[in-house]
Amino acid sequence: MQALRLARPRLPRPATRAFAAAASSAHAAAPAASSASPVIPLSNVEAMWERLSADEQLVIHQQLEELQKKDWKTLSIDEKKAAYYVAFGPHGPRAPVSPPGTLPKVIAGVAASIAAAGVIFFSIRATAPAPPRTISKEWEEAANERALEQKSNPIHGISSEGYSGPGFVTHK
Repeated sequence: MQALRLARPRLPRPATRAFAAAASSAHAAAPAASSASPVIPLSNVEAMWERLSADEQLVIHQQLEELQKKDWKTLSIDEKKAAYYVAFGPHGPRAPVSPPGTLPKVIAGVAASIAAAGVIFFSIRATAPAPPRTISKEWEEAANERALEQKSNPIHGISSEGYSGPGFVTHK
């Protein structure tokens, strides 16, 4: 029942007793047909909830609140289903964010974006100039020899005693 109270739209409450008395006398002057709330069948509320007006939804909330004050064992299956749907159904803030059928569109869009990125990458790669001559295994080995001649980094580097690392060679 607490969930129904939270899900039901709040009505403004009168600020003073005088205002409440004036409001109740104004409602008393209205025709008797409008003061009696119509009874809306609770069977299949899920199917007709979106088509109901806000007033009819409020009437259903009120009907369900009255029904839930009774013993839950005496409620029918339709009344229990209606109470659950109104409290926790996929409407209002719990409505699905994306409509059904969006997933294939998202997958197709992502696949098309990846394909476009691949085409752009390989077209740029195909038109690019040749790599510089300094990016070769021979050049890197020559750089190692030059570093040894100059005794570059003699403490921890390529010129130190017992050095067994690759030096400047990164190609295999």
